[in-house]
Amino acid sequence: MPDYKTLYITMVRKMEKAINILIEAQRKCEELYISTQDPQIKIINDNADNLDEPPN
Repeated sequence: MPDYKTLYITMVRKMEKAINILIEAQRKCEELYISTQDPQIKIINDNADNLDEPPN
């Protein structure tokens, strides 16, 4: 008969390790995102050819 307590404890410990790996990866990605400079945003007016026409 399988030792279900050992099976369960092993599974839970491995899942906890996997979750902690994912949490650490998320934290690292968030730090990278926060530490990067904001991109330069350039607004392009695609209606520049239709300046004489009123908007709909």
